[in-house]
Amino acid sequence: MNLKHYSYFTSNDFKDYEFYSEGPKGRIKKVVLFTRVLGESTFYNLAFGDIDPDTGLLDDTVVTDNDDRDLVLATVANTINTFCDRYGNHFIYAEGSTPARTRLYQISISALWEQISLDFDVYGFNDGEWRNFQKNVNYEAFFVKRK
Repeated sequence: MNLKHYSYFTSNDFKDYEFYSEGPKGRIKKVVLFTRVLGESTFYNLAFGDIDPDTGLLDDTVVTDNDDRDLVLATVANTINTFCDRYGNHFIYAEGSTPARTRLYQISISALWEQISLDFDVYGFNDGEWRNFQKNVNYEAFFVKRK
């Protein structure tokens, strides 16, 4: 996947990533965290959000509106590639902190589908089942796995 994205920094274990969103609201620190799902050896949760400047903690509910959504989401996608380069082609689970945010992820996956589908198998969860991702279907969560 060759999408324009922000440069990012990674922790020594390649599970934590940091980058900065640049836009009208200023320079905002973002993080992506990969955490193994308990009891599963090949499943990881992807957490993503802003760093709260007061607490230093990840906030996945804030709406930044820094006019760089596509660049930010492309950066998150690139961290998945870097993570998989290090750990192999595990399943990565992603779900928005709200239904609206999950819908935003779905819209972004659909918009970039031609590029994403070259490198990743994508599954969406709806009606109690995991299915191959299809455009124009509403999902509650996603799994991706690099091919």
